[in-house]
Amino acid sequence: MDFKKRAISSIVRRKGKSVILFLVVFILGNVIAGAVAIQQSTTNVEVETKKKMRPVATVEMDYEAYEKEMSAAAAGEDQAINEPKVKDYEKISKLPYVKRYNLFISSGVGTNKLKAVTDPNGGMSYGGSSKYMFSLKGYNNKDILDVSEGLIKLTEGDGFTDNDIKKGSDAVIISQEVAEKNNLSVGDNFVLDAVVEVMMEAETSEASEEEEMQMQPKSATFDQPMRVAGIFNVVQKKADTQQTEQQRSDKEWRALEQMNTIYTTEGAAKAIQKKSDEKMGTSTDEGSAGEESIYYETTYVLKSSEDMDAFREDADALLPEYYHVVASTDQYEQVAGGLTKLNTIAKYIVVVAVAATLLILSLVVLLFLRDRKHELGIYLSFGESRGKVIAQIVLELLLISSVALLFSLITGNFLGGAISRSLIQSDWINNAAQPDQYLYMNNLMQSDLSFSDIQQAYKVTFSFGYILTYLLVGLGTVLISAILPLLYILRLNPKKIMM
Repeated sequence: MDFKKRAISSIVRRKGKSVILFLVVFILGNVIAGAVAIQQSTTNVEVETKKKMRPVATVEMDYEAYEKEMSAAAAGEDQAINEPKVKDYEKISKLPYVKRYNLFISSGVGTNKLKAVTDPNGGMSYGGSSKYMFSLKGYNNKDILDVSEGLIKLTEGDGFTDNDIKKGSDAVIISQEVAEKNNLSVGDNFVLDAVVEVMMEAETSEASEEEEMQMQPKSATFDQPMRVAGIFNVVQKKADTQQTEQQRSDKEWRALEQMNTIYTTEGAAKAIQKKSDEKMGTSTDEGSAGEESIYYETTYVLKSSEDMDAFREDADALLPEYYHVVASTDQYEQVAGGLTKLNTIAKYIVVVAVAATLLILSLVVLLFLRDRKHELGIYLSFGESRGKVIAQIVLELLLISSVALLFSLITGNFLGGAISRSLIQSDWINNAAQPDQYLYMNNLMQSDLSFSDIQQAYKVTFSFGYILTYLLVGLGTVLISAILPLLYILRLNPKKIMM
C-alpha cells in the first residue's frame, strides 16, 4: 500500500490518538493564533495611525542624554555643547526623504502697545514686564511651511517677496485677530514696541544668594518699525465631540499661540535680537551683536511617514553630540504606551507558546510512535525504506495539525480580539498612556491624537498578514517538533523489534 494511503488509513483507524493530537495542536494553536492576532493588530494600528499623522520632524537637544553624561562626569566638570550650525541643517534637508523644509529664527517678544489676542477665560498669563507676548519667526525663505501644510491660510496680501527675503526687510505677516485688535491692514506701517527684561546687578559683590534671588528685573524698551505684508487665519479643524476636556484646552491654547505668532524675515528677526541684546547688555561687539543668542529652529516635512525611521538614523549621524531628531510620529509612542506594552507581551506569548508546542507535541508524537514500533518494524522488515516511513508519519502529523490549525485560526482570532479589547479598556493599559504630558512648541509637530482614537482604530481582523504569519509559525512549529520523533524512527532496528 502506498504510504499516503497508509497515513490516511492510520488516522481513521486510530481515532482516539488522532483526536488527542488534534486537541493538543488546537489548544496550543489558539494561544499562538491569539497572540499573533494581537501582535498583527497592534502593529497595523501603529502603521495606519502614523500614516494619518503629518510626517514632520525637527531637531532638538537631547537633554536626557546630556544629563546622563553630566551625572557620570566628575564633579565640577562641564561638558561642552556644540550647537548645530546652519550648514548642518542644510545637509539634513538634502537627504532623499525630505520633501521640503524651513529654517527660521525662533524667539519671543513682549509688547505693551501692540495688542495680542488674549484668552477670554483668563487662562493664559504671560507674566514678566510686558502686557502681551508674541512668538517671532524669522524666515530666509518666502515659502512658509505653516502655510503650505495648511496650518494657517493667507487671506490678505501676498506675503514675503524675494526682495524682502534678500534684503531682510521689516515685512511681517500677522493673524486676522491681531490685525483687528490693532486696526492694521495690509500695507500699513506700525511700531513693534519691544519690551525686554534686564536683570539688575548686585550693588556689591558680597550680595547674598538670597538677595540675588529677590532682585527684580527692570524693563527696557525699544521700537522696531514693521510693515504688514500679509494677514492670515488659523485653519481650525472640525470639532471632535469625543475629545477630552484636556484635549480641547490644549487645542485652544495652540490656536491662541498661533494667532499671536508674527512671521517676518530673517534680517528683521536678527535686527530685533541685536537691539534686545544691546538693551540687556549681552551683545559683544558691533559686528556680532545678537548672533550668539540667535536660536534657529528647523522643520522638515518628509515624503512619507514610512521614511521617518530611516530619516532619523541618517539625520542623527549629521548632528553634533547631544542633539537628535524629534518626529511628529513620536507622539504615537507617547500616547499608545499601553498598546505598545500589549504588543510586547504578545511577542513573548508567541515565543513561549511556540516553545511549549515544540516540547509537548514532540513528546506526544514520540509516545505514540513508541506504541507503533511493531507496525513500523513490519514496514521496515518488508523492505519499506525509512524515508517513506518517515514521510508517512510526517504526513499524518501534517494532516491532523493542518485541520487543527485551521480551526484555531478562527477561534484564536476571536479569542485574541476579546482578550485584547478587554485589556485595552482596562486601567492597566490606559494608565500606560499619558497624552497630556507632551506638547510640541512647533504646531506642525502637534497632533490631536489620543488613546481613545487608538482604541477606536484597534481591530482584530482576518488580514492576509495574520493568516500567513500564523500558518507559517504553526506549520513550522509542527514540522520542527517532528524532528525528535523522526530520530526515533531512524534508530529502529526491525530485527530486534520482530524477535
